[in-house]
Formats: sequence, structure tokens, C-alpha cells
Amino acid sequence: MLKDRIALMLAALWWGSLTTTGFLVVPMLFAHLATPAIAGRMAAELFAAQTWVALGCGLTLLIHVRARAEDDRLDGAALTAIFLVVTAMLLALLQQYAVAPRIVARENLQLWHSAGSVMYVAQWLCAGALLWRLSRRA
Repeated sequence: MLKDRIALMLAALWWGSLTTTGFLVVPMLFAHLATPAIAGRMAAELFAAQTWVALGCGLTLLIHVRARAEDDRLDGAALTAIFLVVTAMLLALLQQYAVAPRIVARENLQLWHSAGSVMYVAQWLCAGALLWRLSRRA
């Protein structure tokens, strides 16, 4: 079904963008730009854009999962998908609006950078698990 393939593509976009941004592009910024401050500012912009990708993909996937439910009943697979999407979206929002401002302000940098990294990896795992589950059905 076309809608299922689109949902799979959105999950792939979400997971792939998290992978590329967090594990390839941002480390390269810190390795190749003149100062960590410049790299940090650019990384903050990329992570902000990534949050919007997460929200767009997540909301669309929630609509898809809900639309697939028969007779307004959500089975275990649908509930798991909803849990993964909502958890990943909440992590993205927390990282962007609770953690990132503290990192930019250099407030207890080690603590907040560690918290942000854990949230990012947790979001990546949720998006990956969702992609894995959706690809099984395709």
C-alpha cells in the first residue's frame, strides 16, 4: 500500500537524518572548523533543524498509525509504534528547548552535553526501532 511505503520512507528519513547529523556532520564540524565555538554554533543550528525533521516525521507517522487502526482499536503493534514516535518526539523537544539553551549558555557544560547526547542516542534508537518495525511489514 502506498501509504505504508510513505510511512516507511518518513521513518527512514527521520532515522537517517539523525544518523547523518549526529554521527557524521557534527563531529566533522568540530574536527574541521577553526574553533569549537564556531563548530558549536553551527551544530546548534543543525540540531534545531533536526528537531523540526523529527516533529514533522513524527506527527505524520502518528497520523498514519492512527489511520491504520481498525474500528478505532489500536493493537499492540500500533501502540508500540505510537510509544516510539511520541518518546522520540519528546526527546527531540526536550533536547532542543531544555538542554540546548544550557549548552549554548555554557552552563555546566559537561552535564548538559552528556544529557543531550543521551537524549539524542535514545531518540535515534526509538526512530531506528520504528524503522525496523515498519520495514518488517513492507
